[in-house]
Amino acid sequence: MRYLTDRKRATGLGSAKSGVHHFWAMKVSSVALLILVPLFVFTFGPALGGSYEEVTTYFARPFPALVAALTFIIGWKHFNDGAQVLIEDYVHGTAQKITLILVTCLSYAAMATGLFAIAKIAL
Repeated sequence: MRYLTDRKRATGLGSAKSGVHHFWAMKVSSVALLILVPLFVFTFGPALGGSYEEVTTYFARPFPALVAALTFIIGWKHFNDGAQVLIEDYVHGTAQKITLILVTCLSYAAMATGLFAIAKIAL
């Protein structure tokens, strides 16, 4: 019978080397969204209910367009990272890889669609 310490049993089973990076990326995007979402609400609020000309004039200014674009980018990246954690925890095998690819494509497509809409309105 082999008597192994806990450390010896864990040797060679190390981390995947991306957990800390992923953790900090989620924390940073959470703090960024904590600032951006209220800014988005307060910059989007005055344009809400206006005519098309009023909205395009409002979003032609750089600050509201920039806040909306940053909110879309960081929000969808945060969604992608959070969905990746859920998928890695609950889906396994080939289905995991396919689901990760689909969710990543969905998040980047939604991000691009939002940025295109903001650019079309602002320009």
